[in-house]
Amino acid sequence: MILQKAKQTVLDLISQACKSGARKSKAAELLGITIRTVQRWEQKGLRDMRKGSRAVPGNKLSDDEKAQISSVLESVEFADSNPNQIVPRLADQGIYLGSESTMYKILRELKMNKHRQSSLPAKRQSPEPLIANGPNQLCSWDITYLPSTVRGRFFYLYMVMDLYSRKAVACQVYEYESGELAADLITDACIREKISKKQVTLHSDNGSPMKSATMLAKLQDLGVMPSFSRPSVSNDNPFSESLFRTLKYRPEYPEKPFETIFDAREWANHFIHWYNKEHLHSSIHFVTPEARHTGKDIDILAKRRDIYLKAKSRNPERWTGQIRNWNPDTEVILQKFKRSKKSSENNREAA
Repeated sequence: MILQKAKQTVLDLISQACKSGARKSKAAELLGITIRTVQRWEQKGLRDMRKGSRAVPGNKLSDDEKAQISSVLESVEFADSNPNQIVPRLADQGIYLGSESTMYKILRELKMNKHRQSSLPAKRQSPEPLIANGPNQLCSWDITYLPSTVRGRFFYLYMVMDLYSRKAVACQVYEYESGELAADLITDACIREKISKKQVTLHSDNGSPMKSATMLAKLQDLGVMPSFSRPSVSNDNPFSESLFRTLKYRPEYPEKPFETIFDAREWANHFIHWYNKEHLHSSIHFVTPEARHTGKDIDILAKRRDIYLKAKSRNPERWTGQIRNWNPDTEVILQKFKRSKKSSENNREAA
């Protein structure tokens, strides 16, 4: 359709030129086409009725040759090979049936140029989300590096976090990573929080201390149910990662490395005190993790709601909609896979 409009435009230009006294052949030459083309468009219409060559290519494969190549491609010997491998292997046997591109063309015609079903990755069911509607139900833990004054040497900060309240329930700094030290940390957390068997699920990534035999044996002894991130998925443990980011972006985080492990432990203890008892956490409606862990956040948020309602009643013209949502969240979800939009909306409505 576009081509026909272009041709019509050319004819209109030539017609205008002829009316102005120009010769048709010169006008056509100026536009880069021959006078014969102009005459054909005028006599037979703008649609190109010419047919291509009817001559059969001299190098076209015969039906017998196609059948021979097809049998080779479907044979047991070459069923798991591609043409780039088949052609050299046939040449080693003193046989040449066609080029690689020819064999690919026949594979496309036979609809065989695709992955075999057995080679496709197996479909795996996404893991179920972990949900907590109160403290000491779902925790996560991880290890991060703290720099030391010795080049290439680090101190290791172990930390256990309650996901419902965001409280750091256990923290320690060691000189190395090991499953034994991790087991001691989890034992300390269970004692501090008075956790009974099968009460809490502990989530972590797939590091060697997390999956060590000593650590798993201790979890079984404590009655703590382990949970692990999917392999090669970095965002399956977001709560601990977020906590470590807060830690390392604090203004008082030392600009210089820690000289001794005691300095690192002292700084970590100060941070935990601030984080648990002073820090107004944005993900839990700006109350402290300690307040949410002990249930005091309910009264705090209720008082804030009353203050906002009174402020709105005094000056309703200043409020264009509802007051800020100060209702406490009833549950926390550790979603180990990407949530759909519909699922996210349902969770917000439930909260």
